[in-house]
Amino acid sequence: MTEHKLTTVDNPFNPWTRWEEWYAYDERLGYHTTSLLARIVQTSDELSVPDQDLAIELAIEEIAKENVSGMHRKVANPKSS
Repeated sequence: MTEHKLTTVDNPFNPWTRWEEWYAYDERLGYHTTSLLARIVQTSDELSVPDQDLAIELAIEEIAKENVSGMHRKVANPKSS
């Protein structure tokens, strides 16, 4: 399964390879993408790690599909391609 991260269409940094810069840009512009993902993901400490990963992937898919703000998209892990 290809892993994804959530980003915005205008963020010039890849969250897979330049996390610190990506995060600083995202927070500076007020997107707070990691907080949005945390609000949407349905996970629990009682889930296995693969099930937690699946829950995160499903939340990313939902946010990117609904794209209420028009700003979010998902980006694939370059190592899983």
